[in-house]
Amino acid sequence: MSTQTEQSVNGNGKVIHLQRRMALIFAVLGVLLCTISLGAELLGLEFTPGFGAVQMLQLLLGITSLTVGGFLYLRTLHAPDAPRSLQADIGVRLAATGLVFIYVTGFADLIGIGTHVHPDFARPFVGPLQLGGIFLGTLSIALGLYLYHTSRRLRGASSMEFLMNGKADKRNPEESTPAG
Repeated sequence: MSTQTEQSVNGNGKVIHLQRRMALIFAVLGVLLCTISLGAELLGLEFTPGFGAVQMLQLLLGITSLTVGGFLYLRTLHAPDAPRSLQADIGVRLAATGLVFIYVTGFADLIGIGTHVHPDFARPFVGPLQLGGIFLGTLSIALGLYLYHTSRRLRGASSMEFLMNGKADKRNPEESTPAG
């Protein structure tokens, strides 16, 4: 192996190691933020009754951090110079859409589109519709991560190559005739 190749392999190994370390940092930060926001009452950190805007922000930042950490880790499983497949792009966009959906539903009352925007409510209220929206957004993120993970990694060609080359999936003619 030449010196140039060894340096590029070692360089890629260092990059992958750094990406995995950053993914771990994002994941730990996300779990920590989610735990603090969901367990504020148990930890004695709740300054106002109910689930407030600061707790919601912590939860949303925790979910965002977990998502970024997940994509960073999954990126290390792909070949460094491999092009991203259409399925992987769809996964990234689906997860980003889930994050936007989570932020909109999480702050729905604060931005004036929630069910408790009436001035009689002194503070934002996290109701069942918001929880359902957060759940659907999280489901969208999980589906996006799954699509990204299952996309082409080390395959030499696309699974749809027969469409690009004009070749159809031809079966053995003896198999296609019915026995009768």
